[in-house]
Amino acid sequence: MPIYIYNSLTRKKEEFTPASTFKANIYTCGVTVYDDCHIGHARSLYIFEVIRRYLKYRHFKVNFVRNITDIDDKIINRAKELNLDWRSLVEKYIAGYYEDLESLEIDKADSEPRATENIADMVSYITELIEKGYAYTTNTGVYFKVRKFKDYGRLSGQSIDEMLSGARKEPDETKQDPLDFALWKVSQPGEPFWDSPWGQGRPGWHIECSVMSQKFLKTDTLDIHAGGRDLIFPHHENEIAQSEALTGKPFARYWIHHGLLTINGQKMSKSLGNFLTIKDFMSKYHDADILKLLFLSAHYSHPIDYNADKIKDCRKQKKNFDNAFDSINNWIENKNRLVTLENNKIKVDNIVAKFEAAMDDDFNTPSALASLFALADLTSSFISGDKKEAFSYAKAKLESLFEIFGLKPKPKKNLPSDMLKMVAEREEARKNKDFQKADAIREEIKTKFKYISMDTGSSATFTEIE
Repeated sequence: MPIYIYNSLTRKKEEFTPASTFKANIYTCGVTVYDDCHIGHARSLYIFEVIRRYLKYRHFKVNFVRNITDIDDKIINRAKELNLDWRSLVEKYIAGYYEDLESLEIDKADSEPRATENIADMVSYITELIEKGYAYTTNTGVYFKVRKFKDYGRLSGQSIDEMLSGARKEPDETKQDPLDFALWKVSQPGEPFWDSPWGQGRPGWHIECSVMSQKFLKTDTLDIHAGGRDLIFPHHENEIAQSEALTGKPFARYWIHHGLLTINGQKMSKSLGNFLTIKDFMSKYHDADILKLLFLSAHYSHPIDYNADKIKDCRKQKKNFDNAFDSINNWIENKNRLVTLENNKIKVDNIVAKFEAAMDDDFNTPSALASLFALADLTSSFISGDKKEAFSYAKAKLESLFEIFGLKPKPKKNLPSDMLKMVAEREEARKNKDFQKADAIREEIKTKFKYISMDTGSSATFTEIE
């Protein structure tokens, strides 16, 4: 079955057909390292990791690039504010970013280039744009001629006049047009700089992504460019303009944008006191799966609100999954009563097919998540009939789908040997219909080992008590 993606550029759902069959080149805008990553960053990092994993599950060879912006006005201003060398600030927050990835159990991209390590390529790129007549120099830097690029505004759906009316007038009066954007900025005294034909300075924000995406994906046309909805204008619009002006080719075949995150219905802001970092969340809940379940509960393109009620619901969902895996991991089967897969494989495959159909439909994670719950329930149900082969098949499928979502199945714990002896005694009592003795042993197991036994026909499962 084909995969369909809503393309922000064409504003419609399209079949995913990358340039090369079963190869997918993906670029996503990464973090600007001037502060700790917040849970809005977590959504972006996680959602695009899920998309990457699903494409791999569907046998695509994925080359995934996510940049790090390590030179920017925000970095320079924050370093001044904290009276730190900008390089020290950058290294601190890059280290923090990788700590966050690890705590969320999100893989690194195949390449995570830093802007400052690719400035020579940016200088070459800008030089070519000047030669082609798409950029001009002033005593403050180099600017891109927006009006010369005829398709400007195609991604955001705005006309030049609309953009001009909403444009923020910069203090630089050397620009030929207020909409023109900086490709290179001449540095002020005391600011970081690199040498260039236009004086000592630093690259503009937009040029970084064009250069690093094409360089590390080794193509002029990306299969997928991804990022937050807030980046459509001006960042992604400007990337398209400068890239297509240089190459004469489409910059990206598909544009994917995720919705924004609010906290209790408000935009996250330090001034409002609702700024929640990934580290804040993890120190409180110690389980990234709770945050992941929140993100999965809404379609990636929709906004999502973080609030206490939703987190409470996600903790319940996580507990339900944990209970299911307790049953799955601690099933003590009756080895004398085994049956074949029969029609149970079909039941499993039908649920997996629903999961895949949801993900094929523009990565519809809420529907896919519902299938995951259904498969967990079905897997647990196989215990009651001692359907060992069906159980093993379903368990393997369940774990593979968990892997796509980066969720952690509760691991199997080795039950204490003393408890296993009591379990055997209890099963013998049940076999002899001595239910009073069986109940007494059950209560002793609960009190002594903090496990509760759930009888399922001729088998028993054990769930750990919190």
